[in-house]
Amino acid sequence: MNFVWENTVLAIIAFVILYWLLSRYAFGPLFSIMEKRRELVMTQMNEAAQTREQAMAYVEEQKQALEQARKEAYDIIEQSKQTGNKQAETILADAKSEANRLKDDAVREIQSEKNKAVAALRSELGSASVQIASKLIKKEVENGPAQEELVNQYLNEVGGRQ
Repeated sequence: MNFVWENTVLAIIAFVILYWLLSRYAFGPLFSIMEKRRELVMTQMNEAAQTREQAMAYVEEQKQALEQARKEAYDIIEQSKQTGNKQAETILADAKSEANRLKDDAVREIQSEKNKAVAALRSELGSASVQIASKLIKKEVENGPAQEELVNQYLNEVGGRQ
């Protein structure tokens, strides 16, 4: 194997010329395109990170909103229970009041009817007494046992009416 210096020098000169041509016309635009692509990828990664952060913030807001809605629903339910209990107590109080009023009215009506019955009974007893007295006066002239029998008979009649 012979080493030829001229070929090596020529290869080195060709390599230097090729490197200079590539760096002037190919590497600059290629590196420029690669740099633009790198910047685009970095921009997209930053946007994706921002979007992820926004999504996390939105999820957190939704969790807080859901928790707030649950709390408000619980408060509404508790308020409804309290309102229902108050209404039930009011209805019960009104019913008791109405029952007491009806009872008092019934007691007054019973007392009134009792007074009317007593007055009617007194009136009947008065008229019965007058009748007895008139019969006794009629029969006064007659014998005593007959009068006694008449009084007993009349008392039995009055006793039967009670």
